[in-house]
Amino acid sequence: MTVTTFSELELDESLLDALQDKGFTRPTAIQAAAIPPALDGRDVLGSAPTGTGKTAAYLLPALQHLLDFPRKKIGAAAHSHPDANP
Repeated sequence: MTVTTFSELELDESLLDALQDKGFTRPTAIQAAAIPPALDGRDVLGSAPTGTGKTAAYLLPALQHLLDFPRKKIGAAAHSHPDANP
């Protein structure tokens, strides 16, 4: 499958809105190659020149996973934080 737009990746609407707000409309070659298998839970190894979007290729699937599987309870570290509600 050749990905030509971020919307084809079926990312959460909040991620698509953020990408659009930043002016990103089409994934770069590394993003188009790396994001689909990462979204499927596969390991991805990619190499591309600086400035081609590798960070987004890594983070977008990670953020999507966090949106798909939110934490069900607050972790121990949050309970010990001074601002945490008892």
